Amino acid sequence: MINVQQAHYDRQVALWLVFCAAVVFGMIMLGAVTRLTHSGLSMVEWKPLLGVVPPLSEQAWQETLEKYRQYPEYQQVNRGMSLDAFKRIFMFEYLHRVLGRLIGVIFFLPMLYFALRGRVRPGLMPHLCTLFLLGALQGLLGWYMVKSGLVNEPRVSQYRLTAHLGLAVAIYAYMVWLILDLSFLRQQTRPPGSRPYAGWALLLLALVYLMILSGGLVAGTRAGFVYPTWPLMGDSLLPPGLYATAPAWLAAFEDLTTIQFNHRLFAYLLFVLLHAYAFAVFRRAAGSREKTAAVLLVLALWLQVVLGVSTLLLHVPVALATAHQGGAVLLLTAMLYSSHLQVRQS
Repeated sequence: MINVQQAHYDRQVALWLVFCAAVVFGMIMLGAVTRLTHSGLSMVEWKPLLGVVPPLSEQAWQETLEKYRQYPEYQQVNRGMSLDAFKRIFMFEYLHRVLGRLIGVIFFLPMLYFALRGRVRPGLMPHLCTLFLLGALQGLLGWYMVKSGLVNEPRVSQYRLTAHLGLAVAIYAYMVWLILDLSFLRQQTRPPGSRPYAGWALLLLALVYLMILSGGLVAGTRAGFVYPTWPLMGDSLLPPGLYATAPAWLAAFEDLTTIQFNHRLFAYLLFVLLHAYAFAVFRRAAGSREKTAAVLLVLALWLQVVLGVSTLLLHVPVALATAHQGGAVLLLTAMLYSSHLQVRQS
């Protein structure tokens, strides 16, 4: 009876985490829209509590615009911007910040409820507390990122943007892994001899995550606009100027041509490795879940390839670029599911 009751509680916790993960996914997508519409620097103050209330009167809007006028983005990029135009970019950033606060509420309050009612299985609470702390850190990191664009150059640091994106994706991945743990608790852990692809699965999971970070560098430097051609970069596979900085390794993080080239190269490598992995798993799979996971992984990979190439060739339209970022998270989700099958489930 106790096991049945605990299984019921596990389902409740898992469903709550599914909802939280879905909202975090939405947050990642909204973050992409905010970045692509150049809205992220429209709120020049960080008010963790009072910031949930937007300007409510015409006078309040004028005062908010006047604060924005004191900063480089208005002075160098948007000089003369009308109040209506300012309201549009302000609302994207405002919604992004409010959704971040909302995630904190929908995570913390149910976590507290489940903990006080004794519905969190032993060993899970430290993971939930870690997730909450990572969420708080993400809020601080978001403001730290915004501050980098309020000084001289009206553009946030690509390092801080990549860290902000990377932490958001890491929180999402952590949630998904816990969801899978709770959903397959009755499946025994595989004995070492029956999981030949576990190591490869975890390695590829790490590579997909690094690929997302590579995309963060492309987004932070706007390197996607440098060579809007494919499969060549301009007239060649190897464009001029690769790693032409001193020191050379810095080009991977700050030279636009090198950043885009590395992102493409990373994509080609993953395209080959993920296909090889999926084929091997599908061929050797003992159950339908592993085969399904392999198929989902390939489908997510092809979707991401189409979105990536389309985004590049069409000069980074907002809708496609946002979908491309979402596609990266979907690919990571498919890899998480396949990895969990290889590592955890029998």
